[in-house]
Amino acid sequence: MLEQSKKDVETGLSSEPKFLYSKYFYDEIGDELFIQIMNMPEYYLTNAELEIFKEKTRDLIDALGMNKNAHFQLIELGAGDGIKTKELLKVLMNEKFNFDYLPIDISPYALDNLQKSLKTEIPELSVKTQQGDYFGVLSSLKNSNQRKIVLFLGSNIGNLRDEFSSKFLYELGANLAPGDKLMLGVDLIKSADIVLPAYNDKQGITAKFNLNLLTRMNKELGANFNIENFKHDPEYTEEEGVAKSFLTSCMDQDVYFSSFNKTVHFTKDERIHTEISRKYNDKIIQKIIEKTDFSLENKITDSKNLFADYILKRN
Repeated sequence: MLEQSKKDVETGLSSEPKFLYSKYFYDEIGDELFIQIMNMPEYYLTNAELEIFKEKTRDLIDALGMNKNAHFQLIELGAGDGIKTKELLKVLMNEKFNFDYLPIDISPYALDNLQKSLKTEIPELSVKTQQGDYFGVLSSLKNSNQRKIVLFLGSNIGNLRDEFSSKFLYELGANLAPGDKLMLGVDLIKSADIVLPAYNDKQGITAKFNLNLLTRMNKELGANFNIENFKHDPEYTEEEGVAKSFLTSCMDQDVYFSSFNKTVHFTKDERIHTEISRKYNDKIIQKIIEKTDFSLENKITDSKNLFADYILKRN
């Protein structure tokens, strides 16, 4: 963890209630665990959006206004292992579209693995990996004359509260030109019996993913968390439409951080809020984008209406 993350952790664990930013889930171990999560039977989000990319590829191409005769940049925010995007990339290559694929990810491990797999599966594809913060990378690409199509999939925007989602999309739009497109993949609001198992799988992979935050702080910030003294604790209500993840202290305990010479006290049943996962409908999406430079053009869903890819146009 860098200096900024050290400050974030100290601030989050000094707050009331305690919290940690979900972006710190993703180190080498976290990346691998999240790939396992996406392949779990309970984690319907991946399969639902994958179905869209497999079965409605032509709808996506048409909605995004992809033109074989005009070069464009296909930019993916938080590309991960690219399992869904590969379905689109293969069709674009087979049909001889003229484009570069620019996956952006904060994790160098994820980008390295993605680049290796693409070289094997789609060897002719032009891949230009971009490691770093979304807006930092987009800002560096802003002045190019290439048309940009941005993919933000997997309901990753659901990790932000609505007011921050709106700010995020406004800043994203500021780095794009009029006519550029954004595909925004989001999980739709549904009942708790479908949603909650996706964040509390029987194999305990999601629990390991959340608890890895504590392991990472032990390794990188000199903390002395006893991992067995905390448990993964998710919750969700359909009325609110927000799944939340917590790490709950199983006892009164103190944790020392040598990196900033501070002891953090936890009472029994005290929780660290680690993540939200917002669920959406048309009304919520329209409200989020009303103060941005985007307008809603299209919506493509899977056959069970679990997930939607909204097509937004930069005005």
